[in-house]
Amino acid sequence: MRANFFSKEIRKKVGQTCRFATNPRRDSPPFCGFLLRKNLALAAAWMLLPAQLIAGSFRADKLSEMDAAINDAIAQHRCPGGVLWLEHNGEVYKKAYGSRAVVPTSEPMTEDTIFDAASLTKVVATTPAVLLLAERGLVKLDEPVCSYIPEFKGEGRELVTIRQLMTHTSGLREDIETKTDWHGQAEAIKKACAEKLRTPPGTSFKYSDINFILLGEIVQRVSHTPLEVFVQREIYGPLKMKDTGYLPSSEKLPRIAPTEVVDGKPWRGVVHDPTARHMGGVAGHAGLFITAADLARYARMLLNLGELDGVRILKPDTVKLMTSVQTPPGISAKRGLGWDIDSAFSGPRGERFPVGSYGHTGWTGGSLWIDPSSKTFIIFLSNRNHPTEAGSVIALRRRLGTLAAEALADVHFPETNLQPREHGADATR
Repeated sequence: MRANFFSKEIRKKVGQTCRFATNPRRDSPPFCGFLLRKNLALAAAWMLLPAQLIAGSFRADKLSEMDAAINDAIAQHRCPGGVLWLEHNGEVYKKAYGSRAVVPTSEPMTEDTIFDAASLTKVVATTPAVLLLAERGLVKLDEPVCSYIPEFKGEGRELVTIRQLMTHTSGLREDIETKTDWHGQAEAIKKACAEKLRTPPGTSFKYSDINFILLGEIVQRVSHTPLEVFVQREIYGPLKMKDTGYLPSSEKLPRIAPTEVVDGKPWRGVVHDPTARHMGGVAGHAGLFITAADLARYARMLLNLGELDGVRILKPDTVKLMTSVQTPPGISAKRGLGWDIDSAFSGPRGERFPVGSYGHTGWTGGSLWIDPSSKTFIIFLSNRNHPTEAGSVIALRRRLGTLAAEALADVHFPETNLQPREHGADATR
């Protein structure tokens, strides 16, 4: 492609020259005119490039289509707003759209908005926590769950392994009941341990919050540390994810995107997920709050195989393990440890990113998809269930995934990827 004739350094230099030419300063030093003349030929060549290639590694026309897709979803009340972050080989396109809140008063969305991560908690908190303990020899993936939670026994439960919890092949149903007035983590674990298996362990895929409720409890019991403290100490602090964590402090409330309006007031800074709320706001399946910038740091760490800015969080082999297929051959859904690869939940992959990329979604409207082959990831965070549960970003996430791949000016993906259907807990919205 013609854009490849110019290095990033040259493009940056010419871009700076062109900006100076259109907006010169009165106090510019005399040699600026010389620099402009020196780069005139290069600038002329740059101007001959197709307009859609001028945005560095991204095609400007596809970025415009992404903007339009999000704005259309907002106009159709699919979500009040959102934050997009597209990153490829270190180049970033990020933007805030629409409103952070619409009731009781309107607030503009900002790039530093903090979102209820919902089920992104599974892969940003619990999955890395379990694998850190596995690296230290404190958890074994193929050990029975009852080795760590002894009360998880009877009626075949003693056959369920840690790996099966992480791949949603345990045989457990979607969630424990939340209709009765129970409270606390201990009561949640008691209920989880009483759940009957719907299918024999390792024979079928069923997305289940119970799996990660149990995994969060295992982290706490093995580490002798509350889950929220463990992930802050071992992951978010070292990665400088300054706005990520459970139970956000009161000073962060103005930046938190509210969710559903209940009894005239929106949930704000309180986790939307009812089971996590019953548990006190900290759970292995939901409860995390995060910004797009923090999630981008986490994704960048994964693309770098466990390291970011000289700080190692996970071993390279651990990252490869958790993001490769771990489900048995007889199960059609392809799941890593925590991560989705190719299943009914893979809508954010779109139609271009290959199988082998991976990601996850959240009930509140967030998603992350990472493609190691092109060093790309796309984040879209929204509060689609504000002010009501009527909002939906299923089609939008799929569209953004497709456009993100098409926006890469230096990458061509074969047009052979089958667009997955979406259904289930996270996929319904």
